[in-house]
Amino acid sequence: MAAAGTIPGAAAAIGASVSQRQRRVGAPSFVAAYVSEGTRLVCRRQLRPAPVLASSFISLSHPARRRFLCDAAAGASSGPAGEAKPQGFAERYPALVTGFFFFLWYFLNVIFNILNKKIFDYFPYPYFVSVSHLFIGVLYFLIGWSFGIPKRAPINSTLLKQLVPVAVCHAIGHVTSTVSFAAVAVSFAHTIKALEPFFNAAASQFILGQPVPLTLWLSLVPVVIGVSVASLTELSFNWTGFINAMISNISFTYRSIYSKKAMTDMDSTNLYAYISIIALFVCIPPAIIIEGPQLVQHGFKDAIAKVGLTKLISNFFVVGLFYHLYNQVATNTLERVAPLTHAIGNVLKRVFVIGFSIIAFGNKITTQTGIGTSIAVSGVALYSFIKAKIEEKKQIKSA
Repeated sequence: MAAAGTIPGAAAAIGASVSQRQRRVGAPSFVAAYVSEGTRLVCRRQLRPAPVLASSFISLSHPARRRFLCDAAAGASSGPAGEAKPQGFAERYPALVTGFFFFLWYFLNVIFNILNKKIFDYFPYPYFVSVSHLFIGVLYFLIGWSFGIPKRAPINSTLLKQLVPVAVCHAIGHVTSTVSFAAVAVSFAHTIKALEPFFNAAASQFILGQPVPLTLWLSLVPVVIGVSVASLTELSFNWTGFINAMISNISFTYRSIYSKKAMTDMDSTNLYAYISIIALFVCIPPAIIIEGPQLVQHGFKDAIAKVGLTKLISNFFVVGLFYHLYNQVATNTLERVAPLTHAIGNVLKRVFVIGFSIIAFGNKITTQTGIGTSIAVSGVALYSFIKAKIEEKKQIKSA
C-alpha cells in the first residue's frame, strides 16, 4: 500500500531538497545522486556520481579514456598494498542481489495486503488495525536499538519539530488507506491510489511553485480516465472506501511537501523509526475515540470468539511485521537502483498486488473495471518513466 507508498520515499525526499545546500556547506547526506547507468560512489554518507561515467565527454575509444578506466578499475579492486580485495557475493552478482530485493519487496507487500484484508473479516476496526501496524513496527525498532542493530541516532528538538508534520501526514495517510482497504476490494483501493502522482504534480505546481512539464501532465490523463472508468462499474464501490483512498493520496502528497522542507543527515532507518513513533502517538487518540467504545463492548469478544485470543494476537503481530518489513525493504531497494528502475518497479508492484489480491479473494470484476484499472496503471508507468528521466537529467547536470 502506499502507506505504503512509502516513508522510504519521505527519507529520499528529505535528502533531495537539501542536497545542494549540503554540497556548499559540506554536511553529510544520504541522498543518491545517479548517473545515466545508475552507478554511484559513496563519499562519507553522500552518494555521488562515479567520475568514470560523469566524464562522458571523452570518447570510449580515446586512449586517455581507456587508461583512466583501467586505472580506476585497478584501484577499486586492489588494496593499499596493491593486492586484490576478495569480493563478496553482492559485489560479484549485483544484478542477482538487486533482483532478490525486488522479489522480496513484492512478496512482502502482497502478503501484507492479503493478510491485512483478511483481518477485517472478523475484526472490522481499521483505526485500531492501523495502530497495531505502527505499534509492531515501533516495537521492532526498540528491540533493534536495544541490541544496537541499528545504532540509535540521537534526535534534537529542532529535528523533532521538522518531523512532526511529516509524521502527522504519514499517520493520516496510513489510517485512511487502511479504512479504504477495509471498505472496498484491495484491487480497487490500489486503483484509486494510482491517482497519487496526480496530486503530487498538482502540489509541485500550485503549492511549491515548481513548474511541472507538459509531458508529465499529459501522462496523467490516462490515470484519471482509468480510475474514473474503473470506479463507474466497480462491484465493491462505496463512498467510504473511495473518499478515504483520496484523502490518503492527499495526505501522502503533503507528507512529501513537508519532507522536502525538513533537513537532516540521519540515515533512513532511524528516520523511519522516529516518524513511526510519532505517527503511532498521533493514531492512538482517534482510534480510542472512534472505535474504543465498540471494542470494549463487543469488538474484542466477537473476534476472540471467532478465531481465539492466540490467533488474534499472532495475526496482529504478523501483519504489523509484514507492514514494517515491506516498507524497510522498499527503502533498501531504492538505495540500490537508479530512480527510473525504482519507479518502474513500483508500478509493477502495484500490478502484482492488484493481480494477486483478485486471485486470493476471488473478487469479481467487470470488463470495464479491468480496462479502467489497466489504463490507470499504464498511465502511472508512463508518468514514472518520464519523471525519472527528468530527475536523472537534473542530477547529471548538478553533478
